[in-house]
Amino acid sequence: MTIHYPNGQGPQRPAQSRPQPAVNFADRGMSLEAEINASNAYYLATNQAVIHKKPTPIQLVKVDYPKRSAAVVREAYFRRPSTTDYNGIYHGYYIDFDAKETKNVTSFPLKNFHQHQIDHLAACLKQGGICFALIKFTRLTAYYLLPASHLITAWQKQAQGGKHSIPLATLKQVGIPVQLGLHPRLQYLSAVDQLIARQKGVNHE
Repeated sequence: MTIHYPNGQGPQRPAQSRPQPAVNFADRGMSLEAEINASNAYYLATNQAVIHKKPTPIQLVKVDYPKRSAAVVREAYFRRPSTTDYNGIYHGYYIDFDAKETKNVTSFPLKNFHQHQIDHLAACLKQGGICFALIKFTRLTAYYLLPASHLITAWQKQAQGGKHSIPLATLKQVGIPVQLGLHPRLQYLSAVDQLIARQKGVNHE
C-alpha cells in the first residue's frame, strides 16, 4: 500500500534492521509527542484523566476488492488534521490542546500553527473548555503550557503586522512551566491545574 505523507516524506526508519530498545521516561531524546503519549498512558492507568491523541484523517485513493468479503487499500493520503492534537476529560473539564516543538532558543515561531487550529481553540474556549498549547524548546529542554487565549492574541497581532513569534521571555510571563519526572515523564496536569485556577479567577471577577 502506498501512503503519502503531508510533508512529502515517508516515515523515518531505523538504519539497522535489528530491534530497537524500548524508550524509557528518562530519555531526553524523546519527541514531545512520545512524552505526552507516555504521560497520557500513565494518567489513564492511574485514573487521573482520559486524554488521547486524535487520529490523523486518511483519504483513500485506491482500493482493490480481491474478494467480496475483503478490501485491500493500495493508495492513501494522510490529510492535515482539522483541529488540534489532543483532547479528553480531566476532573470534569474538557481538555483540548496542540503540541509543538522548536529548536529556537529565544522565541517560538507562530508559523507552527495554522488558522484552523486557532479557530478550533477559540470555539472550544467559548464553550468553557480548558485549551492550550504545549510547547517544547528542544535545545533548552524547557516546556511551557501556553493558554489558548494568549496564543490567539499573538496570532491576531501577527495578522495585523505584529511579531511572527512569541519571545521566550513572554512565554515565561504568560505561560506555565511544565516539569519533567519519571511517572509521568511530562507532568503537565499540574500546569493544567494552574490554568484552571486562572480561568476560575477570571470568571469570578
